[in-house]
Amino acid sequence: MWREDLGFVAPDILSRYDVPLCRDEIQQIRKDRAVRLWEDRVQPYREAVLSVMDLSSSWSDTSGDRVTVGQRDDLSPEQYDRLLRALEVFRPWKKGPFSLFGIEIDAEWRSDLKWSRIQPHIQPLSGRRVADIGCHNGYFMFRMADQQPDCVVGFEPFAKHFWNFQLIQNLVQMESLSFELLGVEHINFYPKFFDTIFCLGILYHHTDPVGLLRKLRSALAPGGEIVIDCQGIAGELPVSLSPRGRYAKARGIWFLPTRSCLEHWMARAGFQNLRCFFSEPLSVEEQRRTAWADIDSLQEFLDPTDLEKTIEGYPAPWRHYIVAARG
Repeated sequence: MWREDLGFVAPDILSRYDVPLCRDEIQQIRKDRAVRLWEDRVQPYREAVLSVMDLSSSWSDTSGDRVTVGQRDDLSPEQYDRLLRALEVFRPWKKGPFSLFGIEIDAEWRSDLKWSRIQPHIQPLSGRRVADIGCHNGYFMFRMADQQPDCVVGFEPFAKHFWNFQLIQNLVQMESLSFELLGVEHINFYPKFFDTIFCLGILYHHTDPVGLLRKLRSALAPGGEIVIDCQGIAGELPVSLSPRGRYAKARGIWFLPTRSCLEHWMARAGFQNLRCFFSEPLSVEEQRRTAWADIDSLQEFLDPTDLEKTIEGYPAPWRHYIVAARG
């Protein structure tokens, strides 16, 4: 479906599936949060999307490291310049990489490295109902689309990220991809609905990680699978670090678990068959300053005299990846 104020919108999940969902609650949150898309502070992002709504491509490739759409010769010089200006409005680009009509966007995070780690350890997504919690600009959603899932629902409460996703979605128009202005705390409105849930880089931003894991489990269908990527710390004991204030210059980080602590959280939330397939320090090759994200990044977040500590003196970040069954 095409809307003049947004562009391409995938068929509504609530209309597509005749299954028990908390429809009234979902609709109410949609109504309450729709106003975020029209606030003055996001006007530049909205105008950027509207400025290139006439552009689209019949060719895209989401199977490689880059989400690639079109080629340089597909656009006139005027169209190319207009697209470049629209994309620059969204600086800094945090997730990527993308290649859009020959414009190479090297984001702060090498999200392709994360996806390459995950993909060999999960069930194929073909025909599955998938949730991407904290989907940001949709990089992982577009990568998932290559496996032809039945649907991918991105949960992301920030309007800027919606418009960033919408700009790309208007170019490729993938009917399986839907963006909801919801947070992880709303996942229980989809009871036993999703076959696969990706919760990547979310848990440590919340004050009740075990409670959120329980909600996530409630949204998994029987036989469903969850993939957790959580920032944490090194160590053998099942403990977590609670920073007094900022951690690696970031606000809103509450609990940074060791690998065994994260496994204990998940077990207590009811998950079974836990498999940790990656647990290593976060590297400056994966998170770094780029031309499209000219901001402080991991290099600036670490103690320059001791890279095993953050600038505040805490243990430097690790990433723990776990795949588990609903149980």
